[in-house]
Parts: sequence; C-alpha cells; structure tokens
Amino acid sequence: MIILFGLAGSGKGTQAKALSEIFGWRTFSVGQVIRDTGEYDSLINEGRLIPDDDVIRLMNKQIEHAEAEGFDVILDGYPRNMVQAQYIIDHMADKIDGAIVIDVPKEELYTRLALRGRDDDKEKASIDRRFEVFEQNSCSIFNLFQEHGIPVAHVDGVGEIGTVTGRLVAAVQKLNPNATKQIEDVNGGEIEKSYGE
Repeated sequence: MIILFGLAGSGKGTQAKALSEIFGWRTFSVGQVIRDTGEYDSLINEGRLIPDDDVIRLMNKQIEHAEAEGFDVILDGYPRNMVQAQYIIDHMADKIDGAIVIDVPKEELYTRLALRGRDDDKEKASIDRRFEVFEQNSCSIFNLFQEHGIPVAHVDGVGEIGTVTGRLVAAVQKLNPNATKQIEDVNGGEIEKSYGE
C-alpha cells in the first residue's frame, strides 16, 4: 500500500491514476469515495467535515474489497488527520509500504489552481487556509508514520506530468521492490489534461 500526500494542486489525483495504471493497482481518493455515496452532499455543501468514523468505514470497505480481489492499493488523500492516521497504524501498518509526498512550491500551486478554475480555488485566503490545515495535519501524520517505521519519501512535483510520474514510479519501486510495472510507460498528460488535487 502506498499513500500519496500533496497540497491542493500538487497533482496527486492525476498521479494516483497514472500509478494505478502502471502497476495495475487500485487507487482510492477519499473525496471521491465520499462523493460517490451521495450521503454527505449537504455536509459537503455546508463546508462541514465528514465524521472520522464514517470516513474510516468507507475507506476500509474499498481497501478490503480491493485486497480480496488481489489488488494492492494507492490511497489519495487518506488519512487526512491524526484520528484516521492512528486507525491505519493500529489496523494496517504492516500493509503500508510507505508514504510519498508530492512537493510543489506554493506559487506554482496558486497558478495551477487558478487555471483549474474551481469555485473553492478562487480566493487566495481560502486556499491558504486549506494549505495551513494540510500542513498541520500532515506534519503530525508523518511523525506518527516514522515513529512506527513507515518511510515517508518526498518527490519533486514540478515539471511535465509524465516526468513527475516517472519520479513517482521510481519512488514506489524503492518503497516496494516487488512492485512490478504492468505497462512500461504512461503519459500522464493523456490521463488528465491538468493537475488535480
């Protein structure tokens, strides 16, 4: 299991899809999993957080289903906080190969988010608040992971999508030497035209 981290606009959603194609793994975005249920639209629209117990339950269901079918897993955006991270440590630490952080300078992220044009990407103050929450949570999560022997790798997320994909492939294979590429190359630009979350 590989866990991808990155600030909004870092491209982790795009890259998770690319990696899943290259390695033949399943990728799960916590945001997409929550949206697909249709049960939390009112909370999302009000900007409220989904209860941790619900997030954990939904993600466990996806992970267990993938593993039952023999697939390894890439997690995109999960865990989001220390409650979720502690649950992962307590229940599946032995399954985690490591975490990979996609590093992109904030000035680059502002540009990407402006181009993306989503409603929640329009105000810099709102973006900065999201960045601050992510940085606070991720710092604690990374410390917890490292305390339990789970490596945290950093990958440069600046450059063409396919170039970043290549860096991530190398990072995955370093964390999991048994990871076998099912296809030799994926042009990330063909998977998604712009960087997502």
